[in-house]
Amino acid sequence: MVKKHLIIILILISAIQQIGAQSVGLVLSGGGAKGLAHIGVIRVLEENNIPIDYIAGTSIGAIVGGLYAAGYTTYEMEELFKSDDFYFWSTGKIQKEYRYYFKQPEADPSWLELRVAKKEDKIKLLPPTNFIPEEQMDFAFMELVASTNAACNYNFDSLMVPFFCVAADINSGKPAVLRKGDVGEALRASITIPFYFKPIEIDGRLLFDGGLINNFPHDIMKETYKPDLIIGHKVANDLEDADSDDVMQQISNLVMRPTNFEIAQEDGILIETKFENVGLLDFNKIESVLEAGMITAQKSLDSIKKRTTRRVIPEILLNKRGKFNAKKPGLFFQNIQVEGVTDPMQRKYIIQSIKHRFNIITLSTFKKEYFKLIADEHIKSIRPISRYNKETGYFDLHLKVEPEKKVEVNIGGNISTKPINQGFASFNYRTYKSRAYTLTSNIYFGRFYSSFKMGGRIDYPTKLPFYLSAYSTFNRWDFFSSSSELFFEDVRPPFIIQYENNHQIEAGFPLGLHRKFFVNTTYSNSSDEYYQTEIFNKEDEPDKTKFNAFISQVGIENNSLNYKQFATEGSHRFISGKYIFGEELNFPGTTIPNTTSTNIQHNYFLLKVHSTKYFQIGKKFTLGTTAEAVFSNKLLFQNYRSTLLAAPGFYPTPHSKSLFIGNFHSNNYLAGGLKTLIHFTPSLHLRIEGFAFIPIKEEILKTDNSAFQNDKAFENYYLQGMAAMVYQTGVGPVSFSVNYYEKENTKLYLTLNFGYILFNKRGL
Repeated sequence: MVKKHLIIILILISAIQQIGAQSVGLVLSGGGAKGLAHIGVIRVLEENNIPIDYIAGTSIGAIVGGLYAAGYTTYEMEELFKSDDFYFWSTGKIQKEYRYYFKQPEADPSWLELRVAKKEDKIKLLPPTNFIPEEQMDFAFMELVASTNAACNYNFDSLMVPFFCVAADINSGKPAVLRKGDVGEALRASITIPFYFKPIEIDGRLLFDGGLINNFPHDIMKETYKPDLIIGHKVANDLEDADSDDVMQQISNLVMRPTNFEIAQEDGILIETKFENVGLLDFNKIESVLEAGMITAQKSLDSIKKRTTRRVIPEILLNKRGKFNAKKPGLFFQNIQVEGVTDPMQRKYIIQSIKHRFNIITLSTFKKEYFKLIADEHIKSIRPISRYNKETGYFDLHLKVEPEKKVEVNIGGNISTKPINQGFASFNYRTYKSRAYTLTSNIYFGRFYSSFKMGGRIDYPTKLPFYLSAYSTFNRWDFFSSSSELFFEDVRPPFIIQYENNHQIEAGFPLGLHRKFFVNTTYSNSSDEYYQTEIFNKEDEPDKTKFNAFISQVGIENNSLNYKQFATEGSHRFISGKYIFGEELNFPGTTIPNTTSTNIQHNYFLLKVHSTKYFQIGKKFTLGTTAEAVFSNKLLFQNYRSTLLAAPGFYPTPHSKSLFIGNFHSNNYLAGGLKTLIHFTPSLHLRIEGFAFIPIKEEILKTDNSAFQNDKAFENYYLQGMAAMVYQTGVGPVSFSVNYYEKENTKLYLTLNFGYILFNKRGL
């Protein structure tokens, strides 16, 4: 009770002192990750009781200043910028717990999406406008300051500390000074770096990073709030002359206009923190950057104290922050409005997907459903805007939805030092009429692999969503023989050519966030051309084996991996059962004495189980495990080579998928391995992987080139492994790898790849 009375007395004394007292405005510059030093400056000012009556900033300065004005302490800001949440929303990546697998399209080697739009009766290809997806950032700013908006009634002067930030109006080329409205949207606009993030529209103005026009708004601070003293903190580098080879500096000089960082002596003090080795997005260096800001403030503290005659008692600041934070309501949502969608059924589907049958939803519930919706290929983006409803006491949600363009073109492929280069292009058409329709086709072209696929999928937005799909796929693989050299390959005519076309109908529905149940039926027509000897002439005719089959399959698949190739977190598991009924046709070639064609009926069951999972061990290390098993009652084919070609194979690494290795094929097998990942940065890591393949009863070559099954179980095992340095560029992985396989002839392969080694699905 005595303490409470003491605080009240201190507040009264402080209020009397405020009458006619000196006011202080703090201005924070932009500068990317270097701006985290602003947190250190604020911390030192607070610890020395220096008042902050107004605060303003641009770009990262707007983020730090806005969060401080919203009632966040410097320690809360530090924890925020160190958190996994910040990493995800600053990079656009989706956390494992929000990756909705049911809506994910089949993995393909695309690098770039080009949208097709019709404008003024002209067809235009629209390249991506931003490198980093905006959905994470949009949601994060809504989550961070939605309650703050309610507490200040959307007036930035009513925040814990009056605040403004600066963005750049793209169309007028003038600064946009943001002082009212949604705090989160203002911060989002001020930090929207061109090409990295998508611009945001506020009040009819398209806005980018304020650093393009005014990276240090001390002049606007003086004009707007007229403080007695301005304290400015600069972390931005001055523009430098660009060399002819320095592309990044050239772009920076083109988009960043010169800014006046000089504060007149009579107006205030400028302090500056300089960095030599901190890049625009080096947010992982927060500890050293924040400490550098504190050192800067400490060095300038005597000068600041001489210019500031007023002090703020810590209890007063604590009480001020507590009173403001107490006005923040909890984040519960009731009414939902959807903008940007013309189809009433689609609008209804979006609302029902979020609310289901509940009247009030929590933030965590909304977050899960939000990321489910943005996984939908028919939705390009959703910008969530919350508005506090004083009458209900809950927040209303305004979802600004941008539907995906109806026509989309993807390009990609793989560039390699080995003869596995391939190009890729796909064409997608989407429409929505009470349900979502997607028509798609793609083409792979290359010396090793070529393919064409076409078909479509219908998604039904029922209480339990489900899909129906139908696709026809035509595949061809050319597996080359090679020399025993590590760095160079003697590419001769292909010794195995596999043709395969399949026509599939599938249905499925989600089982939670990462899992789906599916059932399909497929007609597959495959044709293998091969030699049963390693010695052959160009004039020789290869053996041919055709297998025409109907396949019925049922399965459950779980996938939460963060990358479609060289994943570093999440898991991928599936179990599937197949019944196959088909006919084998064998046509001998000229390299063996047998010239009799045969045909045999096959019908068998095949069960396959697979599990890949990654475990985080500290910040720098990840352990991965892979396990796989295949069980079937399949009979042997007419010869040894055709038996292995038709048998399931184990190919756990990208490069292994470009080879045919008989030692890793069997009708029944167990396989598994371990992966060790060492992370240097979030995008760069070293991975070392080792695997073992164990045929349960191995298929053995007889002297007449036929096969028989070993009576002894688990008699042999075969090893393979990979060591690779991998960098995820955002459009595709770059990898430098050494691959080992326990087999005849070449055992080691050294490869440099950019892109993906991925294929369309086979029928079997």
